[in-house]
Amino acid sequence: MGHRASSLLAILLALGTGATAQIIPIRTVPLAQGDQYLIFPSTNLGRGGVSIALADSLLDPFRNPAFGARVGAFRLFSSPTVYSISRETGGGRTLPLGILGRDGTWFGGLSGAIQQVEASRPFTPPVIFVRGGPVPLQQEVVASGDRSHGNSYAFASLGKVLNGSGLSLGGSVLWSGLHALDGVDLLYPDGQGLTQSGRGLDFRLGLLKQWSETRSLEALVRYDRFRMTHEVTYLDLFWDPATQQFVQTPRVEHHLDRTTTTGLHVAYQRPLTASGWRIGWIGTANYLSQPRIARNEIVTIPRDQGHSSAYNVGLGFSKTRGPATFGLDAIYEPIWSTTWAVAEAPLLTALGDTIPAGGRTTVNRFHFSNAVLRLGVSRDVALAGLQKAVGLELGLSVRAMHYRLVQSDRVAATEQPFRTGWVEWSPTWGLSLRFPELELRYRGRIVNGAGRPGVLGFFPVPLTDVGPNNFVAVPGSTLNLAGVTTVTHQISLSLPLR
Repeated sequence: MGHRASSLLAILLALGTGATAQIIPIRTVPLAQGDQYLIFPSTNLGRGGVSIALADSLLDPFRNPAFGARVGAFRLFSSPTVYSISRETGGGRTLPLGILGRDGTWFGGLSGAIQQVEASRPFTPPVIFVRGGPVPLQQEVVASGDRSHGNSYAFASLGKVLNGSGLSLGGSVLWSGLHALDGVDLLYPDGQGLTQSGRGLDFRLGLLKQWSETRSLEALVRYDRFRMTHEVTYLDLFWDPATQQFVQTPRVEHHLDRTTTTGLHVAYQRPLTASGWRIGWIGTANYLSQPRIARNEIVTIPRDQGHSSAYNVGLGFSKTRGPATFGLDAIYEPIWSTTWAVAEAPLLTALGDTIPAGGRTTVNRFHFSNAVLRLGVSRDVALAGLQKAVGLELGLSVRAMHYRLVQSDRVAATEQPFRTGWVEWSPTWGLSLRFPELELRYRGRIVNGAGRPGVLGFFPVPLTDVGPNNFVAVPGSTLNLAGVTTVTHQISLSLPLR
């Protein structure tokens, strides 16, 4: 597993809440991601996240702004979320606060969130260099990689109901100010300090057509820009023969990560029978362009740029009988992704040809065939003599990943195929208390089947005649993915303002 992971950790593009079907994750290894982007409340999170044939009254206005038409009077909401990853490999806390509502034919909302993401770095001994001349010891403040970092989010939506047509139109924007992406520090195990800075902009334009209270069609167009910069500080340790002591020389590397995503999503729901059954369909298309891919220490596949086309089709059923509700989603995700490395100078190939500067030296072609299954149940219990109800929820989400990689080395004129896959599963649960004046909900889930990396096998090694800008990684080091679990707790409060 170690050698496979170190060879295949090429892309990790899953940004956004895992509960939304419009965002299709692209992952090449079972790397635990945490729930950093679970910043909005969800009714169905405790029911496994089912959503195709079962409305999510809390999350729907955020994933498609046209669903703000279904919001009644203005309500104040908050959904504090805490997640932790076992083996002390990560965690975070998010505190959002917002307002949603409708006034006549207009509707909209505002929301903001602050977040703390805990740093997680495995310990690795330094690599030692030896060179023939004195090395000046530069005094420089090195950023600590062991503290938490803050992110901030701002959301705004606005829409209008077109009278007499059953149509609602809405638009939204989500701005993210990012200083920590969960797990990125693990990609630089030799770094003594990591500073992340960047931003994200997510624009959405949605449409909702309702023929009746039970039949609807939705469409969404999405455009997302993601920009991050990683500044990694290394301390190169040298043996100085002149002073007969070890000295450290700081070195800072800058890595850029750029991704642009455009997407289209459509969904349809309708009653299946008069006995409470409903059926729904979804279809999604995402196109991702990566003009820059951040390099790190544990990726051995050469790649500088890339693009991906991701799709999904899904079918869902739900059944409501009195106070009990059942939901089931089945989704298939075909994905095609290509990354490549670019020559910095002309290169001579094994066939005698020349690859010009800027030409592709290595091309990695991925074909994914992923599947998602979600199911959940809930039941409301009215408390006799009290004006409140209790809701109990249970669910399960299973995601199976499988892909084929064909790597073409245009310098060596070779081609290598590879296949792999894995399964992740998440039991979920929830508890709701609904009063006439407010709603209080708790949701939880555990994600299993993923891991976090650690680099083992590094040790001091003497070298001779090493230039000041060169460094050598110790041969034989391997990436090991230790199995971890991600536990998430979310408490949401909804309070009417009038």
